[in-house]
Amino acid sequence: MALETNTDRLMSDINVTPFVDVMLVLLIIFMVTAPMMVQGVDVALPETSSEALPSQEQVLVVTVDKDKLVHINDFTVDISFLREKLSKILKNRKDREVYLRADKSVPYGMVARVMAEIKAAGVKRLGMVTAPIQEEQASNKR
Repeated sequence: MALETNTDRLMSDINVTPFVDVMLVLLIIFMVTAPMMVQGVDVALPETSSEALPSQEQVLVVTVDKDKLVHINDFTVDISFLREKLSKILKNRKDREVYLRADKSVPYGMVARVMAEIKAAGVKRLGMVTAPIQEEQASNKR
C-alpha cells in the first residue's frame, strides 16, 4: 500500500516578508520627511537690541507678511474680518494678550491699521515681535 502525495496543491500561506520590508521603508521615509513638512509664515522681522521675553504656552500671534496678508497664528485672515475673528478667539481666553509680527518691508500704515483692529477686538496687551541684532552688526554701530 503506497501513500499518495499530491505535490500539485496550491500553497495557501502568505509570505509577509515583502510587505514588512515595504512598510519599514515607508516608515523611514515618513520619519525623514515629516519634520520638513512643518511650515509657518515667513516674515523678515526688524532687528532690535532688546532681550527675549519669557515665552508662554498657547500664545496668540498676528502676523503681517511681505505680501500684506494677515495671519492669526498659521491661518490667513482678511483684514476686514480680523477684529471679528480675534474677538471670538479671545472670548474664551483668560489672558487677552496678542503678539504682532510684521515684515520689515510692510508699510507703517498697514501695521498701524492691523494694530488698531487688534485693539478694537478687545486685546488688553499687544506685544511686538522682533529679531535680535546680530553681534557683528551691533559692534559696527558702536
